[in-house]
Amino acid sequence: MKKTYYHVVTDKPVTLGQEIVFDEKHHSGVYNRVCELKDKVDEIYTNPEKYKNVTLDHHLKVALRELALEEVRQKKYPNYPSRLSSLYVSNSYEEAKMWYDLFIKLGRPTYSIVKVETDGKEYVGDAYNCFEGTIDKNKNLQLAEYYWESKTNREGKEPITEILIDGKIKVVEIIKENEDVKL
Repeated sequence: MKKTYYHVVTDKPVTLGQEIVFDEKHHSGVYNRVCELKDKVDEIYTNPEKYKNVTLDHHLKVALRELALEEVRQKKYPNYPSRLSSLYVSNSYEEAKMWYDLFIKLGRPTYSIVKVETDGKEYVGDAYNCFEGTIDKNKNLQLAEYYWESKTNREGKEPITEILIDGKIKVVEIIKENEDVKL
């Protein structure tokens, strides 16, 4: 059964009718960026004492987090979509519009809001449970477990819903286009 969602397009423009596939063979841009840093992550986990007083850059922290999240997902939650092979979506246009406005405010290239449909898998979590990767692999794995369990966030805040979908995803409507972004 196909489900409909709303997606804020930020990576590259999409077209009406376009099909996007995310599965074990088709990955997102995050996958490529994380894989480029895999050797560095392995080095950190092998020699954490060398990195105790080192300030890690943003992309390396993301790689540490995403690799821990993927390891836990594969072992304990294989029926959830991978964060490395999925599309982030919202259940409503209003929620997508909030993300759209935030991305524009942050200066992130934001092309449009589109309606998509898929019969793939879905994971609904709380973005507050996402975390900053550290040199401590066990800590990263514990935080990853907490994320996939969809527990109440530790900040005690109203959750920020984060929906991941995979499978064959079709753009069925372009709802809002950003005329200010350069293609």
